[in-house]
Amino acid sequence: MYLIYILIKYNPFNGGGKMKDRKKIFIVLSLVVISAMIFVACQPKYSWEGIGTEENPILFAAVPSGETERVLSGFEDMADMIFESTGLVIEPFVATSYAGVIEAMCQDQPKAHMAALATFSYVLANEKGCADVALVSTRYGSAFYNGQFVVLADSGFETLEDLKGASWCASEKLSTSGYIIPSIMFKGLGIDVETDMGEVVEAGSHEAAMAGVYNGDCDFGTSYVDARSRIEEDYPDILEKTKVIAVEPDIPNDGIQFVTGFPEDVKATLVKAILALFETEEGLAAMDAAYQWSGLVEKGDDFYEPFRQILDASGMDIADLAGE
Repeated sequence: MYLIYILIKYNPFNGGGKMKDRKKIFIVLSLVVISAMIFVACQPKYSWEGIGTEENPILFAAVPSGETERVLSGFEDMADMIFESTGLVIEPFVATSYAGVIEAMCQDQPKAHMAALATFSYVLANEKGCADVALVSTRYGSAFYNGQFVVLADSGFETLEDLKGASWCASEKLSTSGYIIPSIMFKGLGIDVETDMGEVVEAGSHEAAMAGVYNGDCDFGTSYVDARSRIEEDYPDILEKTKVIAVEPDIPNDGIQFVTGFPEDVKATLVKAILALFETEEGLAAMDAAYQWSGLVEKGDDFYEPFRQILDASGMDIADLAGE
């Protein structure tokens, strides 16, 4: 209140007040700024006290790699089973994009404590100092997967070079197999995805990208192998009406990551409980429904070094690929 009184009486910006009064105001303002800085610096860091309780649930972020309701249902079943075995409360939610999950993890007050990020998104989140890998998924016994380029069977497209100037359906631009690796492959052929391609449609999921090709919304689409099989119920002839013209190199699988600073004891309990899910029919069904995970293995950050080397060799900057 005293500061407001001084500013009203001796407003230095209206020509009123003497020079010594202005100096007083400057000193007071300086003290206020310094006090504010000290107050902010002394604010407590994010508290993990009570994490995993009803009052402070563990927020688990996923992205819609497939149909959103199915993904969420699978992870909700996972959360229920983990609660039964550990008493820890997990609250899953499906974000609209990888970027949204990374943003949630990177806030000073995290809005996501653990996540199921794909390779490039994890590397980006780790680069920002927000995430640490704990588990990598396996499918068909492998911790790697491949992407694919799909076109209509009668389109006339036969090679990646043929796709120059074509319109493109991708799940989103932070998707490893849906956009990042294809962009690198195109660059290797002298095709700049920013200037040499037609419209890029971010379909929202790998399955939606494949449906976009089927429906003629795009000339070609990219996804994991083989996202088309997940929508055969809606498009019974999709495997006949579309075809794969190229397959991407091995990519590390998606997995489960924790926000940097997450309590190690709680993390260890969760990792053990998640791994145990694959020993039960109910757990396997939940993981398959969510992300087609047939298993998970513990991995450290060095698991992603070969992928980082691919990025480095391409000459493409992570921030540029992320659109930052």
